Amino acid sequence: MEDVIVLYPSPGRGHLISMVELGKLILRLYPSFSVTIIVLSTQNTNSAANAQYAASSTAQYMAAVNLPPISEVPSTPSPLESLFLFPRLNNPNLHQTLQTISQTSNLKAFIIDFFCDAAFEVAANLSIPTYYFFTSSASGLSIFLYRSTLHKTIDKSFKDLNNILLDIPGLPPTLASDMPQTALDRNSKVYEYSLNTGINMAKSNGLIVNTFDQLERKAIGAISDGLCVPDGPTPPIFCIGPLISGSNQDGDDDQHECLNWLNSQPSQSVVFLCFGSMGLFSAKQLREMAVGLENSGLRFLWVVRNPPPEKNKEPNLDELLPDGFLERTKERGFVETQWAPQVEILSHGSVGGFVTHCGWNSVLEAVCGGVPMVGWPLYAEQRMTRLVLVKELKVALTVNGSEDGLVSAAELEKRVRELMDSEAGKEVRERVSCMRDDAVAAVKEGGSSRVALAKLAEVWMATTSIL
Repeated sequence: MEDVIVLYPSPGRGHLISMVELGKLILRLYPSFSVTIIVLSTQNTNSAANAQYAASSTAQYMAAVNLPPISEVPSTPSPLESLFLFPRLNNPNLHQTLQTISQTSNLKAFIIDFFCDAAFEVAANLSIPTYYFFTSSASGLSIFLYRSTLHKTIDKSFKDLNNILLDIPGLPPTLASDMPQTALDRNSKVYEYSLNTGINMAKSNGLIVNTFDQLERKAIGAISDGLCVPDGPTPPIFCIGPLISGSNQDGDDDQHECLNWLNSQPSQSVVFLCFGSMGLFSAKQLREMAVGLENSGLRFLWVVRNPPPEKNKEPNLDELLPDGFLERTKERGFVETQWAPQVEILSHGSVGGFVTHCGWNSVLEAVCGGVPMVGWPLYAEQRMTRLVLVKELKVALTVNGSEDGLVSAAELEKRVRELMDSEAGKEVRERVSCMRDDAVAAVKEGGSSRVALAKLAEVWMATTSIL
């Protein structure tokens, strides 16, 4: 029977893409394994698109199994809660699927996304070795693992502690309000789900992280030394990144109009602004951004999406942006709508700065492109990630918003100018350039990430199938 590694990603696009890239990497370096990816069915509009992406992206590499849709789904107060809930509702289907796979192959490892924590119980009942694939940073993982300790020592919600600094192993002093969204409200279901996830992570066979040793040495060291799970053993951590997708959209990206525009721009002269698949702004904020970019005098490439609730519609730029903005900036600006080939843009020689929401995939793509950042976090763990990027790694500057979250035109203008033309910007640029070299070295033969994956593969090869 063949030796199989089973992957179980969250349906979130960034999580799904990272898991697919992990499967491809395993197969490329260790072709003796087969890989099967299990795709969750959800009731949101992205479900069919995710299934299609998984099928098309994995067809020549690995098998894809789609779990049947859930007939009765209770209403949930937030999309974040749904990310934990759907895997839980799918547990009966998952149990059957894992049993079926085990009957025809040697199931060596079950790798789950942290949002799929409910699957840990299924795998434990079937005695299947289970690993968590953490698609965010090692710094974020340290918080998950240390959550149990914080929960026991602090009896208030982090969202109510305002200016209180938390001491978390591997992180700079962290404002309670900068903790990930899943940890802010002690009385929420999401808090409970994520707390249990950290507890189960500590019981797993291993933690696979999309990062590399040189990038997050302090956080990785804290986890490896057991500081984040002070009341018990810590499973081994395998840092196998940076894992980034060469292209995350169908089509011939080489022909993309914005890339053709970049070809005509001077070296490192363009500021790129993009905020991920879920990054949305109000019409007021978009106008402030436009004024800030225009007043900066800098060249820019800006991805603009419609404000909610019409986020999936093509934006009407003439209505959203200030009168005459597109005409006045046409010689030095390019506005793209909805989507742009981010990996290719960040690796383009004309791009000299990146205003980002601090999503981890975007951060890794910027590091691999050697592009310094301005951090503008929007949701999830991004405020914590910005803290690490600015204070610990020193590869980013930060924007400051008002109490209601609005970033003024003057603030954006100041920060992009600082990034592109100041001593502070120069230092950040030099720092991220060194990190780019470290990223290249990590994934070469003998590099830290290759060695980590080799150790993991060795463990899998020695694993005896239980079922």
